[in-house]
Amino acid sequence: MKDKTLKMHHKFFLLFIGLPLLFSVALNNYPAHATPHDIVVLQGLDKVTARVYTLQAPLDAVVRFGTLEIIARKCDKRPPEETPESAAFLDISEVRHGEPTVSLFRGWMFASSPALSALEHPVYDVWVLDCLGEITEPESSEKPIQN
Repeated sequence: MKDKTLKMHHKFFLLFIGLPLLFSVALNNYPAHATPHDIVVLQGLDKVTARVYTLQAPLDAVVRFGTLEIIARKCDKRPPEETPESAAFLDISEVRHGEPTVSLFRGWMFASSPALSALEHPVYDVWVLDCLGEITEPESSEKPIQN
């Protein structure tokens, strides 16, 4: 009886735990990598006027939204065969005339989860929508050595 119960436990383990675990490991061994892009598409809400704006922020350029200065440092997007996701690394500061610049946000924002890593500001909300302009590897300018 004990031997029969032990065999049933092995079959249960193999069928319901072992095989799904094996398949998940096999599928995750070949992940698609996010591709870098050079423009971040942002959306901003001005809470005072209740207007929503769409902004395009090229990498390492300053984009102004109200009193905010936004600098996109990196933007990655998953390939179409993966679950859709765009993520951007942003520096957001507030610049007011006659006052020192105040850093408000520095980090990654994710298009699929804007509340996960959000800018907290009393007047403005900013979130990532997408990444555009895929960065391609520059072609090598070196000529091959010929013998």
